[in-house]
Amino acid sequence: MGSGKSTVGGLLAERLGVPYRDTDADIVAAHGREIADLFVDEGEAYFRGLEKQAVRVAVAEHRGVLALGGGAILDDSTRELLAGLPVVYLSLDVEEAVRRVGLNQARPLLAVNPRRQWRELMDARRHLYTEVARVVVATDDRTPEEVAQAILDALKLEKQA
Repeated sequence: MGSGKSTVGGLLAERLGVPYRDTDADIVAAHGREIADLFVDEGEAYFRGLEKQAVRVAVAEHRGVLALGGGAILDDSTRELLAGLPVVYLSLDVEEAVRRVGLNQARPLLAVNPRRQWRELMDARRHLYTEVARVVVATDDRTPEEVAQAILDALKLEKQA
């Protein structure tokens, strides 16, 4: 949350000359409801099922930059699906995350005491992110353009012909 995946993903796709896709946007489009509404109204388990399916479809169909929601890696089969792909983990520290996200109520997992909850989420997920990531790129104190360039450099990627 707050790592800049949407902004950086769009920039990266533009620089590579490929399409950009976000599985959270896919879920919203398919269900006509915001992620926070699905999460709160239907429950986390329901949302995670939608997320798992959205990732599976997107990985099978999409040839470009794909952004996943932060909880997608909680699913074992999703992590297996991502194995061997050029996955990038955009890292940031809690103060930067809170500055970027704020106390945004549209993020149900951060509704109460966002700093503590963000730390707990990251403590539970960080090892999963690093497990699937080919590279880790810190986003703290970097512009989205700098982060996109760091990804291109780390993965040795160039624009498609």
